[in-house]
Order: sequence, then C-alpha cells, then structure tokens
Amino acid sequence: MSAFVLNAKPGEIAETVLMPGDPLRAKYIAETYLSDVRQVTNVRNMIGFTGTFCGKALSVVGHGIGIPSVMIYATDLIVEYGVKRLVRVGSCGTVSDNVKMRDLVIALGASTDSNVNRIRFGGRDLAAVANYELLEKVVNAARQAKIRHFVGQVFTSDFFHAPKNTEIWEELDMYNIPAVEMEIAGLYGVAAEYSAQAVAMCTVSDEVLTGKGLTVEERQSGFDTMIKVALDAIKSFD
Repeated sequence: MSAFVLNAKPGEIAETVLMPGDPLRAKYIAETYLSDVRQVTNVRNMIGFTGTFCGKALSVVGHGIGIPSVMIYATDLIVEYGVKRLVRVGSCGTVSDNVKMRDLVIALGASTDSNVNRIRFGGRDLAAVANYELLEKVVNAARQAKIRHFVGQVFTSDFFHAPKNTEIWEELDMYNIPAVEMEIAGLYGVAAEYSAQAVAMCTVSDEVLTGKGLTVEERQSGFDTMIKVALDAIKSFD
C-alpha cells in the first residue's frame, strides 16, 4: 500500500495528530499554537503541518467532510506514517435544549446511519468508541478549564442536509444524543481496525432545530477554547 492522499516525507508527521475538518483551520491551529512550524503536505489542498508544542512534536492535518474522507486520511496517517494518536477537533450541530452554541461535546462513542463499520466488522455492529486513556485526559482538561462540556454519544450522519421526511432529531433527543456531525464513527472505526488511539471533540456550531449557526469565518478560526482543551490534554500524552 502506498500513500496517495498525503505527500509528507517519512518522519515528517508526528505520532500525535490534531485533525480538524477544515484545512484552513489546520493552518490556523498550527500557526497560532505550534513552534517551529513547517507545512509537510498539500495534496488536493488538504494542507498539513508539523511543529512542536511544549517541547513535543505535533502535527495538524485536515480530514475533509464525511466518513469516507476522514477514513482515508486517518488510515494513511496510521498505516503510512506510523501515527499513534488521532485527536479530532471539529464542529457539530445540536438537537438538544440542554446543549448550547459553542458548548464542547466530547464523543464517548458514535451512533451512525452509515454502514461502513458494519462492513468493516463482517456484517456485525461495531461499537465505535473513543480510546479511554485519551478520553479521560480530554475530559480532565475540559474540567480544569471550567468550560461547558457534554460527554457521551454523538450521531455521525452521512447527510449534511437531512432528508425532509426524517424523524431522526426527535429520536436522537429521546436517546440522549445531543450532537450530530459527519466523521467520528468513521474515525473510531479506523482507529480500532489499525490499533491506534483516537478521541474526538466538537464545538457546537449549529442549532439544528432553529437553523441558527456560526459563520464560515467563526468556524475556521473561532474554536480556540476547544483547541486549548485538546492541547492541554496532549501535554499529558506519553
């Protein structure tokens, strides 16, 4: 198997990678928080960077939108570049009255309408869950920062614009699943298959039921609270 979505040279990507969906958010994170930053990949404009944070090597690589995209990049990072830890820092919508705009949702696990993990697991249901060690560090960082956060299930959907006849929002609320996004079930499935560690967190950027949402610019560079939680957690990674 050869790398086909990243053109970094061997050794240019760190063992820990922050993964935002938006490549421009990857650029913002790298330039704002890392030292000695250099761009290491640019295929299809999915730019990625490597630098140091608190003396540790750290890479930031975008993963695009949707399960297929995140699975491609995550698999390449693990298999071709030896990445051991993947930390998704993304955005999500909320369907709950108790979870508000800009709250942090930390994904213990991900339900989904996608079939990829069932295919991966021979027709059975695979539990798409976070690595507990990383999850614990992220939750502790959020608590220490005293920011509003929710830890639990998210729903990973193949749809950005849901069909008009869907009743999924009421069902999610019934099962105490407050957040909807498009990648986490795929990321956790890849990590499980290739024995890597993964954890994901999302800033609430949209209220699904009201239609309210953050602007493109706010999504690109306005998630600093989440980024700081992720970086505080990374400080304690072995």
